[in-house]
Amino acid sequence: MKLPPLRSLQCFEAVARLNSFSKAADHLNVTQSAVSHQVKLLEEYLGEAMFNRQGRSFSLTEVGKCYFDEVNQSLGSLSNVSQQIREGKSGKIRLALYSSLAVKWLIPRLDDLRKQHPEIELTLNMVADEPDCTDSVADCFITVNPPKRNFVSQFLYAERLYPVCGHKLWQQIKDKPLPDTLWQHPLLSVQYSSFGEDLGEDWLRWSKSGGFELPEHAKINHFSHMLLAVETARYVHGIALINNYLMTDHDREHNFVRIPMHELLTGDSFYFVYKKTREKQPAIVKLGRWLKQQSYEQEFSMLPSD
Repeated sequence: MKLPPLRSLQCFEAVARLNSFSKAADHLNVTQSAVSHQVKLLEEYLGEAMFNRQGRSFSLTEVGKCYFDEVNQSLGSLSNVSQQIREGKSGKIRLALYSSLAVKWLIPRLDDLRKQHPEIELTLNMVADEPDCTDSVADCFITVNPPKRNFVSQFLYAERLYPVCGHKLWQQIKDKPLPDTLWQHPLLSVQYSSFGEDLGEDWLRWSKSGGFELPEHAKINHFSHMLLAVETARYVHGIALINNYLMTDHDREHNFVRIPMHELLTGDSFYFVYKKTREKQPAIVKLGRWLKQQSYEQEFSMLPSD
């Protein structure tokens, strides 16, 4: 079924709501004659007069009153759903981020988010690889590869790695010379997006940045994900290079010891990302500020163990 032109409906609704052709023209940023023309087209399309015209004065007909109620409600619904698609539902946010960052860093802090911003209803979408920054995935994202166009990117932190091991293994190596004693235990390696395809590249780069070479005889176990390497280290099966943001307070106290050696910048930086069309959405603005606050506090939370 053919529908009346949307422009005609907009002009009719504005005239009926404002009770003025001139005010409707100003509101729609068109000429008064253009508004009159669109209303006339609508009346011809419907075969009914929408207004009783008496000289310069006019009023809605009975048909016009009923039609205005329907058009006003329909245009309002269309505007609301368009805004929801453009900006997202108020207070409700879907955040996509790497599963390791979600499990080890964000989730332990969600109670603080609820206390500071109880109006935010946050849903997490955990991804193993780079998230596709589309509305079908989430409303906002934490990623190391932010889109270059039509998105706002807020820097959170630059990734740094340092070696950790379980408490039991630390008792075995704490009084032995470093780094030589490390090579006597399995080295748990993870591939990073900025390191290319070479296996064990994280340990090779870490060694080089410390001014020494990784021995050829070093036993390196490879993992597809940092969470796997971290859990393996926790169960005293080797030494891992861990991202500072994956070390919780509980981990520091009960699970891991930071080996007192240098850090390695991976070259990856993490960003909070969302569409420019949502840059004034209050819930996203608040979430971005909160994430930045958490990142700032994290920078000072992890000191080398004795």
